[in-house]
Amino acid sequence: MEDGAQFFPRRAIFFHGDRDEAAGVRGSRHIPVAPRAITDQTESVTRPVLTILAWLAVNSALGAGDGGPRAGPAESIGGRPQSGRNFTVAGPAIAMIWVAPGTFVMSSTHGAGDDTVVTLTRGYWLGQTEITQAQWQAVVPTVPAPSLFKGSDRPVENVDLDLMTVFCRNLNESERLAGRLPAGCEYALPTEAQWEYACRAGTTGSFAGEVTAMAWYEANSNDETHPVAQKQPNAWGFYDMHGNVQEWCADWYAGYPGGRVTDPTGGTLEQFRVRRGGAFNGSAGTCRSAYRSWGAPSVGYGNVGFRLALAPLRNPLAAGQPAEGGR
Repeated sequence: MEDGAQFFPRRAIFFHGDRDEAAGVRGSRHIPVAPRAITDQTESVTRPVLTILAWLAVNSALGAGDGGPRAGPAESIGGRPQSGRNFTVAGPAIAMIWVAPGTFVMSSTHGAGDDTVVTLTRGYWLGQTEITQAQWQAVVPTVPAPSLFKGSDRPVENVDLDLMTVFCRNLNESERLAGRLPAGCEYALPTEAQWEYACRAGTTGSFAGEVTAMAWYEANSNDETHPVAQKQPNAWGFYDMHGNVQEWCADWYAGYPGGRVTDPTGGTLEQFRVRRGGAFNGSAGTCRSAYRSWGAPSVGYGNVGFRLALAPLRNPLAAGQPAEGGR
């Protein structure tokens, strides 16, 4: 058994140690660092102020977040999604927020040398909340929600890649049959870049707001998940991105390339999947917008769930569909 890992039948919940920005200490619970992975570290208080100011200047010059959503709650229920508008998937009642194309900076730590200017050229929708157990059951009625912490409005967790694939496949099929799936788009996990762009919501600091007001983490969670959307949303209307459960992304884990990239989709070494966001059992440092970790896609973790995206197909030719989608 790995040090710091608490195991449950057939599934595992890992407690990832990270340097806490507020307390400045490293937790005793941890998992090993992935081979060749660049682990996100907390900003050092000794880093020159000019480096931080330069990083912020880059974001300002790029107009970071200028393309983000301006709308509030979902605008339509059960209709065909339209670019530029929020909507709600009728059956499972999944509220989806439109995110317009834009440019922002991703880096493991400001000024760390891997600053990567990311441009997302196509708009997409992202779930307003993490997928709940009720939504899971509505889409996959034959598979009981595998969550360790039960509650219809709590996020589903303890799901591996196979189970998430079943969820997305079922939803894609039902929405396609109903004539509501836009051509060239699919319901899937978001890419890491799509996730962080929405999490930041135009901000450039460590958090998109005040962490205690926005996140469930070790200081206020009572070591358990909570019903979604109980904390404050970010400026674009997304809940719980800073903390409740971590969230799976579509990317394979790798270090950032640096420079400028367009519509990145992660690494090529198919070993670990990216997990983003804070969790109920993590420190404040692990709730940061830039914080990233990894996990084996074949394992379900009791502190990791997922958030749904509706986005242009990443390989439309392989899927036999036209390369269309929102802009």
